[in-house]
Amino acid sequence: MTLDPPASPVAASAVPQPAPVDLSDRLVAAVTSVEGVASMHAGMFGEVATYLPGRKVIGVQIRPDVTNVDVVLHWGVSIPATAERVRGVVQKLVDTPVRVTVQDVTEPGVTTPG
Repeated sequence: MTLDPPASPVAASAVPQPAPVDLSDRLVAAVTSVEGVASMHAGMFGEVATYLPGRKVIGVQIRPDVTNVDVVLHWGVSIPATAERVRGVVQKLVDTPVRVTVQDVTEPGVTTPG
């Protein structure tokens, strides 16, 4: 009787796996598609993020009672109107109230890291 050698756990884990698309990823895609949004923002102390295995998604914090979204907008856009559009696209994807915070503004055409 011939036995196959056991599969190497290192070989199986060495193959890179694509990151799963989480709700937080879909929220970031929806928010950054809103005209006037330059980028997501992690909050003053980096607290606005969703922590996933091996990575974090900045600018979105999904809690049972509220979804927080922090953004940087382009200079010259209407802040209240853009924040309301952001709230609208997020509200379509979550069942909680949505809190939008505009953390900063930047020059048009500039995308800033969170």
